Amino acid sequence: MGKKALILIDMINSYEHPDADILIPSVRKALPHIVRLLGRARNKGVPVIYVNDNFGEWRSHHGEIVASAMAGPRVELVRPVQPDGNSLFVVKARHSIFYETPLAYLLSQLDVDHVILCGQVTEQCVLYSALDAHIRHLRVTIPENAVAHIHKDLADAALLMMERNMQATITTAETVDL
Repeated sequence: MGKKALILIDMINSYEHPDADILIPSVRKALPHIVRLLGRARNKGVPVIYVNDNFGEWRSHHGEIVASAMAGPRVELVRPVQPDGNSLFVVKARHSIFYETPLAYLLSQLDVDHVILCGQVTEQCVLYSALDAHIRHLRVTIPENAVAHIHKDLADAALLMMERNMQATITTAETVDL
């Protein structure tokens, strides 16, 4: 039996995109739960992996992505979840954290067979990532209060699909077993 990893999806974000105004209230609500879960994972030595969009900046690397978000207008949403020196970082270009990224290889190297997905957006990147984790035979946990959405109705449907179709464990950040 392998171990668990906490994966933060697209939390390093400048929030300068068309849906930002709709997304931000949900991020504000999820953020304290993500921060506490992140702290618990770090304290227990659980691998923390940031998988983040590169926002079409093909010459960027994780340091530039973090610096850009920290210089953006919503630094208060980024600072609390900023990567530390032990965090791992994978850059993605599409919705799924696995699509054409080295994440599957990294997880195998870490002997991870169970991923805890938090971040944004529930009905997009979290949903597609959960499906891709499921088809790779990884166990999936989604703390529903640690994921942010654009459209609540679609997020609720996505959580139900992840639970029923992908056998994901839907729980809260406070009850995630690390």
